[in-house]
Amino acid sequence: MSAAPGIAACLWYDGRAADAARFYAATFPDSRITAVRRSPVDYPAGKADDVLTVEFTIRGMAFVALNGGPGHPHSDAASFQIFTEDQAETDRIWAALIADGGAEVACSWCRDRWGVSWQIVPRQLTDALADPDPAAAARAMQAMMGMVKIDIAAIEAARNGG
Repeated sequence: MSAAPGIAACLWYDGRAADAARFYAATFPDSRITAVRRSPVDYPAGKADDVLTVEFTIRGMAFVALNGGPGHPHSDAASFQIFTEDQAETDRIWAALIADGGAEVACSWCRDRWGVSWQIVPRQLTDALADPDPAAAARAMQAMMGMVKIDIAAIEAARNGG
């Protein structure tokens, strides 16, 4: 990587690494593609001069998208949490991720069209779950457990006993 961060999450794609990186850079604020690397030789998943890797950041976190070929799908065992500031940001990111073949899961989780798992977490949810009043935190947790995409107003209402 150009400005070697010391660590980066590497995501495996079957020929769609550049598409995925462009999508992420356009979807998340403070995100960008930092480098596109082409293969110098033919390799099992492609030919010389094909895009091999795309380096990008999402909100300052380094990623590498690798065109590694078929046979290694993403799973829910690894996911990325995106913390949002309000319902509008939560809704916008959620809609972008589930569009074109993505899927809603549960409790703030969804998958994008490439199968990468995301948690879209409003800061109000983390605040509610950390409420010093155990009953308020429990009510917020119970409300969240019944949701797919997080509804901040419903979380706040539950937290406040409503």
